Amino acid sequence: MVLSGSAAPGLLLKGDLASAEDHRVDRVKTVVAVLTYRRPDDLAEVLPLLEEQAVSVGHHDVRVLVVDNDPAAGGRTTVADHLARARVDGGAPAVEVEHVHEPRPGIAAARNRALAEAAAAGDDLLVFIDDDERPQAGWLRALVALHASTGAGAVVGPVVSSFPGPLDPWIAAGGFFDRRRLPTGTPVEVAATNNLLLDLHQLARAGTTFDERFGITGGSDTLFTRELHARGVRMLWCDEAVVTDVVPLSRATRSWVLRRALRSGNAWSRTTLVLEPVALRRTAARLRLTALGAARAAAGGLRLAAGATTGRPGLRASGLRTAARGTGMVMGAWGLAYAEYRRG
Repeated sequence: MVLSGSAAPGLLLKGDLASAEDHRVDRVKTVVAVLTYRRPDDLAEVLPLLEEQAVSVGHHDVRVLVVDNDPAAGGRTTVADHLARARVDGGAPAVEVEHVHEPRPGIAAARNRALAEAAAAGDDLLVFIDDDERPQAGWLRALVALHASTGAGAVVGPVVSSFPGPLDPWIAAGGFFDRRRLPTGTPVEVAATNNLLLDLHQLARAGTTFDERFGITGGSDTLFTRELHARGVRMLWCDEAVVTDVVPLSRATRSWVLRRALRSGNAWSRTTLVLEPVALRRTAARLRLTALGAARAAAGGLRLAAGATTGRPGLRASGLRTAARGTGMVMGAWGLAYAEYRRG
């Protein structure tokens, strides 16, 4: 089932003397894909924000695509309610909002469904965002502006975290939710898809999709962007395109952040092996990853011991994080996958 609202008629720039037909030829078709799985409150909160972002971007025809990975398609009701409220408030939704159901389990399947829907619609750009994220002012404008000025195949923006209450001092001291920030225009070699613009024409030439073997374990976005880089697609950082990750209490725990560190190391090793198709070189990579992971785990243990001796919680926390990532690397080097997103 597809739910859609009509596109707003007021997207032509004031003072534009070109005909409507000529204007449409020059416009860029952009789809913002929000992936969702059983988070109706988050989805209901982010949809109006995405509409605001969409109508703020000139020379782009922007639509919002909700890819629902819930087997029961629970997001359909949320989208229908959103469209109904929009019609009551203003007569029509500000932009087109569509719901598609992807019942195959795993986030990689949902990401591939977004790519397929964008290709079928003839879109030029696709922007990924998660349902539990909130775009800050100017987010979409910044992404498309950097793409327009550089012709990059992908544009990556920063993610900052917010919390419903005070963070555990141990987690804060360990910097578990600290993410990278880079100057705008910095080339990057790997990225997540929670704040990522893709040039679909360059993506089609690269022939890259999300590997669904990583759908339950995580890491499909790591592999996807590493493959893009390996195939010569330029990815640039845009530090002005910020989204806020709304972290629930269930994730602001010591056990969760350590499991995430283990999964991160695990995914890095597994994606590295996939990227090495030559058997002999893959064996060498496996041994190298094992050594690197073991060294990291040992260094984490030493840091943990130093923190315990000196009474510094930051050292203890960062030591455990480093040890968990190293352990995950060793596991991944030998084909042991940590299924973080396994469904019960």
